[in-house]
Amino acid sequence: MLTIDGIERRFFDYESRGVPYGPDDGTIAPWAVVASLPFAPEIVLPTLQSFNDLYPEMSSKYGFKCSFNPTFNEGTGGWVSKGYYGLDRGPVVIMIENYRTGFFWELMKKCSYLTNGLRRAGFKGGWL
Repeated sequence: MLTIDGIERRFFDYESRGVPYGPDDGTIAPWAVVASLPFAPEIVLPTLQSFNDLYPEMSSKYGFKCSFNPTFNEGTGGWVSKGYYGLDRGPVVIMIENYRTGFFWELMKKCSYLTNGLRRAGFKGGWL
């Protein structure tokens, strides 16, 4: 527990953050931002640059760490996860390529199992 602006707050390490009732302690997952690249590059690209400028300790030669929390400050400037998780990297690689060329989306459109499954699940419109 840590008191910030008179409010006692609890901080979590690498933790499931299920919406809408999961814990929210201000932790940011940069990989989730990158995975949004094809949808809102005008927001994502400046955000990533801002992460690099304001929190250089959250990246290295391997890219961004899996998560960080700029609010949790014990004299260090915030909490930064210690590791990199492969699970986080999959969406990053795929969505960067979708932003660049649309390759994975085009591949997906050609897969009848996937498109039929989406239709059966009630999805419609767009490229379906």
